[in-house]
Amino acid sequence: MKLIFATHNQHKLEEIQQLITPSVELMSLNDLGFLEEIEETGKDLNENALIKVQSVFQKFQINTFADDTGLEIDSLNGDPGVYSARYAGDEKNSLANMQKVLTLMKGQLNRKARFRTVIALIFNQQEFLFEGVVNGEILEDPIGANGFGYDPIFKPEGFNLSFAQMDAATKNSISHRGRAVEKLIQFISCH
Repeated sequence: MKLIFATHNQHKLEEIQQLITPSVELMSLNDLGFLEEIEETGKDLNENALIKVQSVFQKFQINTFADDTGLEIDSLNGDPGVYSARYAGDEKNSLANMQKVLTLMKGQLNRKARFRTVIALIFNQQEFLFEGVVNGEILEDPIGANGFGYDPIFKPEGFNLSFAQMDAATKNSISHRGRAVEKLIQFISCH
């Protein structure tokens, strides 16, 4: 079965490829030569995921899924949330985003946070949503060299490592995206 993952993000694609069954031919937007940026104008993760999946499905008419992920920090009233990728500016600079969070969190005792991923799927002309959440906390300094985005400053509940200190298999088994993808895969394998 052919399935489009509506992303240009190579890191996300690699994570998903490790999780998805080999019987699915997974294609990214780069594979399809779709180079335009889809404007994420939604007010929440659900809306952004739906905007992306609808745009790509309209163009290719192939089963498609898209995700939107946000880091939600309690003491920042849920920010950066839907703005996680461009928190420090439209350049989507991960280091600048992390630095902004660490600066805003300086001296905060409540460091609780969660990563939340919403996957929107258009499958046989119907729309479906899947969500994955992982709770944890924001570290005071970045630790680790693996992963991407906010991984070096996020420590998931029940672990003494940041996401960036974990190998891909461990992270995928507990991550927000891994949990949402697991629901997606279960759905696809039943259809």
